[in-house]
Amino acid sequence: MDASKFDQEPVTEESLLENGYRKYVGKDVDIYYNKDICAHIGNCVRGNPEIFEVGRRPWIIADNGPAENAVQVVNTCPSGALKYIRK
Repeated sequence: MDASKFDQEPVTEESLLENGYRKYVGKDVDIYYNKDICAHIGNCVRGNPEIFEVGRRPWIIADNGPAENAVQVVNTCPSGALKYIRK
């Protein structure tokens, strides 16, 4: 899944925030998360527990790993609860 798109259209910060996503800022990539559509499959925390750690606040720290890795992990989210925008 290409998590930088909604229905084949590039996501925008405005559309993500309007659709209930929360923004986690990084230097090279921003990660967005919508708790209401998360299926809790766990691909994110298994994919990179340095970036995604449910036991800490904030639970997503985009800069705790390479931006390319963050994008790869976000793209494995089956529910679409995670999205990203590269800077």
